[in-house]
Formats: sequence, C-alpha cells, structure tokens
Amino acid sequence: MIRAFEGAFPDELSLVGMVFYAYHGVYPEERKLGQRFTVDVRMHGDFRRAGETDDLDHAVNYAAVYEVVRAAVEGEPVQLIEALAQRIASKVLSTFALVGAVEVAVEKPGAPVPGPMETVRVVVRRAR
Repeated sequence: MIRAFEGAFPDELSLVGMVFYAYHGVYPEERKLGQRFTVDVRMHGDFRRAGETDDLDHAVNYAAVYEVVRAAVEGEPVQLIEALAQRIASKVLSTFALVGAVEVAVEKPGAPVPGPMETVRVVVRRAR
C-alpha cells in the first residue's frame, strides 16, 4: 500500500496478472515482433460506500479498469516500461474518481538481457 495515504485511502482494489501482447521497447525487433507484458494495478481509496450499498454505481468497476489498462498497453508503443506504467497510472487516476492513489507494476518477461532471467518489473506509485 502507499503508506503516506493509509488514512485517506484505507481500501484497496487490485487487478493482478493481466496479460497483453504489445510492441513496446527500445530495439526495432521489439517494436516489430512484439511481446507479452503483464500488468498489476492496485487502486487505493475509500470504497466503504460500495460495501455498504452493494451498488456498482458506488464502486470502481474493475471491468472498466481492465479496459482502460488494455487500451493503454495495446496503444501507441513506448520505449520504456516506466513510460507505460506512467501512462496506465495517469489514465486510471483521471478516469476513476474514487481512486485516490494507484500502484502499477509492468513486467516484461521477454526483455532483451544477456542472460537467464524470469522478468523485468517496474512499479510506479501515483496519487492525486
């Protein structure tokens, strides 16, 4: 959790392990061939009203969050996964008013490195 915001944003909603195919990267081969990216989004806010009313109108619609993330990942290519994570975080914060802070992790399992490795991961944390 984003510690500085625990009081203001006590609740968390997470979408974990979203997998997309996209064309991000520094090297021409990455932009031509594409590769798999995995994204986790942890949203922080006060979601009490959704719990009390059991009404989707008072909640963050996670199907809509998925679509926002998908559009960001499958959209215009960027060179760095840091830029991709920033794009996702900005879009989540600007689209969902109930989200006060967001943590976005982007993994690039096929990153071009000179040796065995499971994945490269970047995590960004942003708040209003």
